[in-house]
Amino acid sequence: MSGHIFHDALVRLDEACAGTPVAPEVLEKLKIAKTAIEVAISVRMDDGSLQIFQGYRVQHNDARGPTKGGIRFHPKVCMDEIQTLAFWMTFKCAVVDIPFGGGKGGVTVDPKKLSRTELERLSRGYIANIVNFIGPDKDILAPDMYTNAMIMGWMMDEYSNIVGQRTPAILSGKPIALGGSQGREDATGRGAYYCLQAFQQRKEFNPRDMRVAIQGFGNAGQHLALQLHNEGYNIVAVSDSKSGIYHERGFDIPSLVKIKNETQSVYCKGSVSEHMEADQITNAELLELDVDILIPAALENQITETNATNVKAPIILEVANGPIAHEADVILVDAGKVIIPDILANAGGVIVSYFEWVQNRTGYFWSEEKVHHRLQEKMNTAFTTVTNVSQEHDISLRTAAYTIALHRINDAII
Repeated sequence: MSGHIFHDALVRLDEACAGTPVAPEVLEKLKIAKTAIEVAISVRMDDGSLQIFQGYRVQHNDARGPTKGGIRFHPKVCMDEIQTLAFWMTFKCAVVDIPFGGGKGGVTVDPKKLSRTELERLSRGYIANIVNFIGPDKDILAPDMYTNAMIMGWMMDEYSNIVGQRTPAILSGKPIALGGSQGREDATGRGAYYCLQAFQQRKEFNPRDMRVAIQGFGNAGQHLALQLHNEGYNIVAVSDSKSGIYHERGFDIPSLVKIKNETQSVYCKGSVSEHMEADQITNAELLELDVDILIPAALENQITETNATNVKAPIILEVANGPIAHEADVILVDAGKVIIPDILANAGGVIVSYFEWVQNRTGYFWSEEKVHHRLQEKMNTAFTTVTNVSQEHDISLRTAAYTIALHRINDAII
């Protein structure tokens, strides 16, 4: 599947190039990562045995600045997936106009099977293996799937110990006490909310009339759901990796978040389907519900050529990376669906990561209110620019976003 998503990414790049004057050498540089490393991480387990975990780091393109991207811990992590995510990050940073290139990292592991001490050894071992390839002016790390502020704290501490100097700017998403930024925890969900808010203001619909389904109830999905709930949107379905629930009258989202997180130690053990009276549905069924707004906030390739014709929602907000396969994208656009693309909709995380990096470099920290205000400014500016290009050239929002990014990357390389 991961090889397929990288192919999809390149197809979308070619589509954007068709209407954009891009130098041939720029296109060639964007089709392959600048640096890609694979490492073996030795971890002494609690029972005394030794396990080897495969780790990856990809620096896709640094023409606009040091590469930036998260680290995911997941059983299906592989080089093709990490390369694709780094590719998307290059374009995401360019779309929202922050001075970073795209990077990504990961470890092939089921982190929920590790103890807290084993997880710390793995996190520190990952840094020890890639320490010569990263740095605050070269490649900056961040949390991603199944990594969090605690893990970022371990990684920053390990990097600082190895280089002999406290270096908070090596990564973002740290605990506040270690130099993290206010507003980073909810940044991805909040950024997606600002994007939808800008769309709502253009279309002038009433949030209270809108039925919403959210696939994926992790960090981004939860924070976005809370924002939408407070605004009056009717969230009728949510799902996590275990199951999904549907209720035609909608859910009290704060209660759902509490249920999901009440068994959390390092990772959530609860599910949204527990202790909640509602219809049980699968992740696949959620995608096909008759709602006004569908929000895929889980994994890649959830909407494919197979199920795209069954998607009823007229508005799709991509909070996950690459949730819609290219073939499905064509079907949905031809059917008149509005897709707010991932490289715009989920850019809130990298924007506030940039703010954290700036704060670490200057030693001056901002209030949460200031972070939220500047995030909203960035998201609104990017959304307006993408929408204007889409309307001017009669192209999809996704193609418009790639076109804008290509212009900026091309100007940096040539």
